[in-house]
Amino acid sequence: MEREPIRIAPSILAADFARLGDAANQAAAAGVDRLHVDVMDGHFVPNISIGPIVVQSLRRVTRLPLETHLMIEQPDRYIDAFADAGATTLIVHQEGAIHLHRTIQQIRARGLRTGVAINPATPAAMIQEILCDVDLVLVMTVNPGFGGQEFIADTLPKIRAVREMIDRRSLHCELEVDGGIDPSTAPRTVEAGARVLVAGSAIFHAADGIAAAIDRLRAAVR
Repeated sequence: MEREPIRIAPSILAADFARLGDAANQAAAAGVDRLHVDVMDGHFVPNISIGPIVVQSLRRVTRLPLETHLMIEQPDRYIDAFADAGATTLIVHQEGAIHLHRTIQQIRARGLRTGVAINPATPAAMIQEILCDVDLVLVMTVNPGFGGQEFIADTLPKIRAVREMIDRRSLHCELEVDGGIDPSTAPRTVEAGARVLVAGSAIFHAADGIAAAIDRLRAAVR
């Protein structure tokens, strides 16, 4: 099977929230095809981040797809709010959606792309029954909740396992990784089968700017 292009999804969790629109526009100018928006509720993960109002604000300043990662309990309660705010993709956690298939159906019914995420300790087998119904699988390479964490190398075999599951069934499903992704770790995840790289600190905390950081990440996986 021909390898898909490697895509970079800057995570705005690491951006300067006082200049969020500027950060989004700089990422767009650097040629990324989407933004990754981390939503945390202080329950599913030990942190609180943003909600639909920030997605709505981003929608007004960028035409990039907004890939919204719901690290929250009871995601079904917020599907309509994020859809109305302008999200393009909703990613829910296998561990946080009690009736995962129903949740995915509800997201799809709103005309959005669907994604499922799994934490580092969750086996790949936990998503095999939903794989045909999603557009994207996100393998967390850190424990969700905070940016700037160290990449967990033990997730690499799981990335390979998910890649094999997708390819064996010839599914049109993206495989994404999130957590500790930088020029040193990104090539390892791509070798394992990832095709979308979520990066926050490596992009928005770079001393030489957003565009240079994105170029550096691209060069590392070329």
